[in-house]
Amino acid sequence: MHRFARGLALAALSTGLVAPCSARAQQAPIAVAPIVFTQRVLPNGLHVVVVEDHRTPTVAIDIGYNVGGKSDPPGKSGFAHLFEHLMFKGTVNVKPESMDRFTEDVGGYNNAYTAEDITNYYEIVPSNHLERLLWAEADRMANLTVDEPNFVTERKVVIGEYDQSVLAQPYGMLFQLVNAAYTRHPYQFGVIGNPEQLNAAKLSDVIAFHTSFYRPDNATLVLVGDLDPKQAFAWVQKYFGPLKRPAAPIPRVRIVEPAQTTQRRVTYTSKNAPLPATVIAYHIPAQRSADTPALNIVEALLGRGTSSRLRVALIDGGVASQVVANADTRQQPGLFYVFAIANAGKTTGDLEAALDKEVARMRDERVSAAELDKARTQAIATLARALQTHDNVAQALVRAAVIDGDPGIVNRATSEYERVTAADVQRVARKYLIASNSTVVAYETATPNGPGASK
Repeated sequence: MHRFARGLALAALSTGLVAPCSARAQQAPIAVAPIVFTQRVLPNGLHVVVVEDHRTPTVAIDIGYNVGGKSDPPGKSGFAHLFEHLMFKGTVNVKPESMDRFTEDVGGYNNAYTAEDITNYYEIVPSNHLERLLWAEADRMANLTVDEPNFVTERKVVIGEYDQSVLAQPYGMLFQLVNAAYTRHPYQFGVIGNPEQLNAAKLSDVIAFHTSFYRPDNATLVLVGDLDPKQAFAWVQKYFGPLKRPAAPIPRVRIVEPAQTTQRRVTYTSKNAPLPATVIAYHIPAQRSADTPALNIVEALLGRGTSSRLRVALIDGGVASQVVANADTRQQPGLFYVFAIANAGKTTGDLEAALDKEVARMRDERVSAAELDKARTQAIATLARALQTHDNVAQALVRAAVIDGDPGIVNRATSEYERVTAADVQRVARKYLIASNSTVVAYETATPNGPGASK
C-alpha cells in the first residue's frame, strides 16, 4: 500500500498497530460499505467527485493535481515539491497564507503533500464554508502570485526541509539511496528535491512549470461531507467553470524503466545513525496491475502486526529493533521493500540474511489458510478504519482518481483482497521478490567499534 511519507515514519509501522486477528471461521467478515459518489467532468476538463455524507457537519475539499516528483523537469529535481509551497503564497485577490485564515479561523485546517505521482491540497471546514473554499481553490489555480520574492523564500524553505529531514535525521538518507533501484525512470530522483538544482533554477522555470501542470484538465476535485450535491456542483461550475483549458499538451513521463536482471548493491556510512540498517527493494508493477492486491497481502503477511513474519523472525528473534514491509505501488512501476534497523551488536549482513530468509519463505512455501485469512482481514480492517472520516474518504478518492484514473477502485478493494489466494501470494513472490530484481542498501554506522556498529 502506498505511503505518503517514508524514512523514520515507516519504522513506526512495525510496532504492531494492528492486532492479530483470529481465523475467519470464528468471526463474521468485515463489512466495508461502498462509497456512494457522483462524478462529472467540466467542459474545461476538471474532474469532480462528490460524496454526500451528513454524519458530521463538516466537508472535506481535496484537489489533486496529476503532477509529482516524477514530473520534475530534467535537472530540476524538487520543482513539484517547491510548487506545493508556492501555492500558499497568495494570489492577485488574497494575501499569502490566506488558506489558514479561511480554515483555521473557523475551526478547520488545511495542508498539502507532494508524492511521486500527485500533489494534493486539502481543507476540512464546517460545511457552511464550502463555497468560500471552492472560490479560494479556483482562485489559486488561476491567479497564483508567482514572483521572485515568493520563489526565493519558498526555495529556501524546501532546501531547509531537505537539510532537516534528510541530512539531519539518522536514517534520512536511507530512502534516498533506495531510489538507486531506478536507472532511467525519474522516480530515481525522489520528491523532496536537490538543493543544487533548486538553487540553479530561475523564476521563468517555475512559471513554465505552473503553466504546464496547474490547469483544470490536470486536476481532480473531490468534495466529501455535509453538502447538497446539486448545490455543490453549481458552485463548482460557478468558480471553476470559467477557467480555460490550455491548448498545449500536458507533459507526461514516457520513460520505461528497463527490467532489472542483476542485483544492485549500495553501501553508505551515516555520520549520525546509531545502528546499522538494511533495505531490500524489488521492482513491482504499477498500482493498476492485477497483482497489486496480492502484493498488498504479502506486505501484511511480512510486516503488519505483532505476529507478522518479519516481526517474529527479526524483532522477537533479537536481530532487529524495527522492521517494515511496504508494497509502494505507484502510477508507474513502483517498489516493494523490506527494511530493518539492527539491534545492538548486529550487522547489515545479519539484517540482510534475516530479511532474505523471510522473503524466500514467501516464495518457497504456501502460506497457511489461517495466516492468509488473518492478513486479508488486517488489510480490509485497515481500509475500513481509514474510511471513517470525511478527510480520509476524500483522500482515498482523489488518489484513486489521479493515480489509477478511476475513483471507483476504492470500492473494489475489499472484494479484491477477498479473492487473493495462497497461490496468488506465492506467484507474485516468485515473480517479483527475487534477487536479480532487487537493490540492497547497507546503511552502516560511522563508529565501527560503537554499540550498534557493523562488524
